[in-house]
Amino acid sequence: MDTEPRRGPDYSRVVPRSFRRSICLGPGVRALFLSVLGYFLTPMGLVLIAALDASVVFFLPFGIDVVVIIMTARKPELFWLYAVLATCGSVLGAAGTFWLGKAVGEKGLSRLVSPRRLDRVKAKVDRGAVLVAALALIPPPFPFTPFVLAGGALEINAWTFLPTLAGARALRFAIEGALASHYGRQILRWMKTPLFETVIGAFIALAVIGTIVSAIALVRSSRQTRHRARRAA
Repeated sequence: MDTEPRRGPDYSRVVPRSFRRSICLGPGVRALFLSVLGYFLTPMGLVLIAALDASVVFFLPFGIDVVVIIMTARKPELFWLYAVLATCGSVLGAAGTFWLGKAVGEKGLSRLVSPRRLDRVKAKVDRGAVLVAALALIPPPFPFTPFVLAGGALEINAWTFLPTLAGARALRFAIEGALASHYGRQILRWMKTPLFETVIGAFIALAVIGTIVSAIALVRSSRQTRHRARRAA
């Protein structure tokens, strides 16, 4: 009978050793951080971060692209699967953002998208669902989320928009996966360097700050909407 105590999941295979050593935090915080980071480098984590990447609140440029590339570099033979999973998550997240835009309508759109950008977004959305969805091919820092919001608010055809979006995302992630599978060894070597640690740290800080700012803006917008609705009533 096995008397050895059970151990938690081993993230040493998905989180570089040099990066684990670079985290100078308390044991509890460090364990939580590594668990979250390790989870995102799994198939389910890939779907989740892809969905969050297409949402209004979460902010992490290149986040989904980095995860696809790292996972493919570790298992090049599964590049097609990672592209499919990332596409599924991205479409789910975009569907939620599209529904939010439809819920707030054209009047509420100005509280979620900056006025300076809104006119340009509307001009492109007016050209049709296919053109808007095809913009999903463009990698960050291109701001795609405002176009999804505007598409819902301006009531473009969802049955045309979402399938086209899925095709564009699938093509983008497949290209990234194919390149990562070819240059996998170089990518894995780079992950062991101090530069990689610095880049990941910067991405994490950017994600936290950007997500907080986005969440605050969304909450304020919701409160203003409810306040105006009460005054109108």
